[in-house]
Amino acid sequence: MKQTIATLAALAAAGAVSAAPKTQPNVILIMTDQHRFDYLGAVDPNIHTPNLDALAADGVRFTNGYSSAPSSTPARAGLLTGQSPWHHGLIGYVPYIAPEYPNQLPQLMTDAGYYSYGIGKMHWHPQRSLRGFAATELDESGRVEDDGFVSDYRQWFARVAPGLSPDSSHMGWNGHSAKAYPLADTLHPTWWTGERAVRLIENYDQDRPLFLKVSFARPHSPYDPPRRFLDLYEDKTLAAPAAGDWDSTYSTRFTHDPLKNPDAPFGDFGSEYAQRSRKYYAANVSFIDEQIGRIMAALKEKGMYDNSVILFVSDHGDMLGDHYHWRKTYAYEGSSHVPFIVRYPKGMKAKVKRGTTRPEPVEIRDILPTFLDAAGADVPDGVDGRSVLDIVRNPKKAGWRDMIDIEHYSCYGPNSGYVALTDGKYKYIWFYNKGEEQLFDLASDPYENRDLHDDAAQAPRLEVFRKRMAEHLRERGEEWVSPSGELQIVRNVPVHTPNFPKAE
Repeated sequence: MKQTIATLAALAAAGAVSAAPKTQPNVILIMTDQHRFDYLGAVDPNIHTPNLDALAADGVRFTNGYSSAPSSTPARAGLLTGQSPWHHGLIGYVPYIAPEYPNQLPQLMTDAGYYSYGIGKMHWHPQRSLRGFAATELDESGRVEDDGFVSDYRQWFARVAPGLSPDSSHMGWNGHSAKAYPLADTLHPTWWTGERAVRLIENYDQDRPLFLKVSFARPHSPYDPPRRFLDLYEDKTLAAPAAGDWDSTYSTRFTHDPLKNPDAPFGDFGSEYAQRSRKYYAANVSFIDEQIGRIMAALKEKGMYDNSVILFVSDHGDMLGDHYHWRKTYAYEGSSHVPFIVRYPKGMKAKVKRGTTRPEPVEIRDILPTFLDAAGADVPDGVDGRSVLDIVRNPKKAGWRDMIDIEHYSCYGPNSGYVALTDGKYKYIWFYNKGEEQLFDLASDPYENRDLHDDAAQAPRLEVFRKRMAEHLRERGEEWVSPSGELQIVRNVPVHTPNFPKAE
């Protein structure tokens, strides 16, 4: 029988139980930043990710993993709270998430008897807040949002490479230009994050299970991999950006000279530029994959691997020029569709075989309840996600959701705010600022080249999606959905919803 978090914590504090039941597995969360779903060898053989492919072969790869608010801070708020964007209160990018939420993943895992530790990019505020971790070692991609903050990576870099700069690539944090890393591989933040995780595992001697979050700041720009990973792609031609029947206006939104707009969210910069960006991005992915291999080897050497739940995910994707879109925040597959791999412990009773794929729509909000399920702890009220271990144990009895929502407020223009729904087979997008919609058949058109919203044959399906969208938005009031169920045009929607935690 599961014990509640509060009861377990109280008993442990009183000495009535050990810090954690011996049956609790270790829980390892490995994250990348801005890593789209198809940059895995298991999806595209041109992408070199042998270690992630091995993890998928020893677990389950969910082919419809999504990020419901596909930019950094709202996605990470969903990870932290297990809630949908509307409920955690952040539906677009701002520099930081709320200082505190009622339920936060590291604290819940600590309360459940775990030693909780975070390495890499947290993107929190205050930047040194622990939120239940025993400690963190931070790489925050150069962000300084608190007075005097210097990340652990930059402090380490200053000690081991005096006189050199951790920003030696000289590229912006949101650009899509590309350049090889000019320093030694072992000075790159990707190597540092992997190294710190390996050292933590090697030296782990707690008498309680480990909850470890390892969060890489790449393949997010700058696209600056070491040269040896670029060599993996020298003789390859990667898939060109998708282009369809609806996207031509985006090709001329900005100048065609990317040197003048290196972080432009839209534009046709030519096939050579796109291919270069994609190869350097892929090489960033392969560098991370090498570090993941080191982490897996350390877990095995320590005897921790067999009794570990390991989950790999990204906070959102990267358009990489699809439909002349760059960067993220969009509902489209390159931006919102992310890798989602779950490796379950050796002794767990499962009806889903290792090495298989599952089609259920899963999302970042599902990570918190998945980990609490693994810990044998109850999921608190207010969590929207569900444990994907229910699917692993018995997909026929899981009663899983048939759709997942995606949204982002206007970011790269005044009328770009949207809410979308997808079941992994079709996707419906409602642009609430201007009352426009799109419909895509993902099964036959996985890169969304054909917009079907005005196809007469799709009218019945479109009407079903409109009704489902109205049901989804109804809690937001008549401003969003009329009493008769009609979707409403809504302008000037703020980035924070009424549910965003108020400052004390």
